[in-house]
Amino acid sequence: MAYDLYLEERMTRVLKSKKIDFIAKKMMGGLCYMVDEKMCFGIVKDQMMARINPEIYQASLQIDGCNEMNFTGRAMKGFVFIDPEAIDKEDDLEHWIDLCLEFNPLAKSSKKK
Repeated sequence: MAYDLYLEERMTRVLKSKKIDFIAKKMMGGLCYMVDEKMCFGIVKDQMMARINPEIYQASLQIDGCNEMNFTGRAMKGFVFIDPEAIDKEDDLEHWIDLCLEFNPLAKSSKKK
């Protein structure tokens, strides 16, 4: 499944400008940005997938263009999809990336196999 390469370029540029070490991995049919070996945010088709603090989850869903992430038939709390129109401006994209980076130190790592 393809994902938005221009969005990838923009996200990478933001992380590099902040001097954040990251790894971009293809997964879940898109691209995930890993920071400190934890899923931070990513791209699914043309949407941003954001891992945010569950404490701001409900408030974030009230923002235009922010939707619950639902892969399995139920919402994944702390994960949201951001529509392309809501991150069209660089400041808006950076805002969502900043929310993900703020939560990243608190996020749990997935279990190593």
